[in-house]
Amino acid sequence: MAVLVTGAKGMLGQDLCPIFEDAGYEVIETDVDTLDITNAEQVKHVLEEYKPEIVIHCAAYTNVDKAEEDLKTAELINVTGTENIADACGKLGITLVYISTDYVFNGCNTVPYKPNDMPNPINNYGQTKYEGEEAVRSFCEKYYIARTSWLYGHHGKNFVETMISLKDKDVLKVVDDQIGCPTWTVELANGILKLLNKPYGTYHVCGSGHTSWYGFAKEIFRLMDLKVNIQPCATDEFPRPAKRPAYSVMDNDKICRQWEAALKDYLDLRIEA
Repeated sequence: MAVLVTGAKGMLGQDLCPIFEDAGYEVIETDVDTLDITNAEQVKHVLEEYKPEIVIHCAAYTNVDKAEEDLKTAELINVTGTENIADACGKLGITLVYISTDYVFNGCNTVPYKPNDMPNPINNYGQTKYEGEEAVRSFCEKYYIARTSWLYGHHGKNFVETMISLKDKDVLKVVDDQIGCPTWTVELANGILKLLNKPYGTYHVCGSGHTSWYGFAKEIFRLMDLKVNIQPCATDEFPRPAKRPAYSVMDNDKICRQWEAALKDYLDLRIEA
């Protein structure tokens, strides 16, 4: 079965493609140099040429803070680009997997968000990803929306590597009042494989359990046996252009493992490399 992946050179795509190949799929890798998702005619041409049974739409504008000042570009990629992919998939009868985010929620919950909870984004990034979700639902009958969160992987800039790079600071302050679900790209890719055996619809594909950014950092240093002077702080101490949901924990129905176990495997592989 052929699977076409957009954003194949991104942090998620670089883990997802080999995982799908190992699972027996024929993987067609595309990125901005071979598929401009903002060009509807090119999208239609490429999908008609390769005729994949599944498209996994990883390509996205993911700079949360920059989206506050450059909404036009974020909309072009996350909304228009997704509309083009979804429209072509719908017309060609292709199953579409759309990668979305916990940032579609406003963070006011006190219990984990379920897939059918109503989104209410509080920043431009979350809004454009939610509009992408709506495009998928509008254009496609055969789709999976996979919301994930706090993503990290070996092939891109991420929180884990940032924390490790700051380990020698005299004092390292990390936000302790934002709660979410850390997710390794490998866990997300394997979770997407599982989705393909489930009914079409919206799912949460993120690490099981939850923590704060401070708790996440503490676990990184504990697993690496590093002594770091790390201290919790409030979001207000590090103001950012984009608001973040205070609580974006999602109920994943056990699609992925506990986030701590996945983090240990990520760090073990990092050390071996």
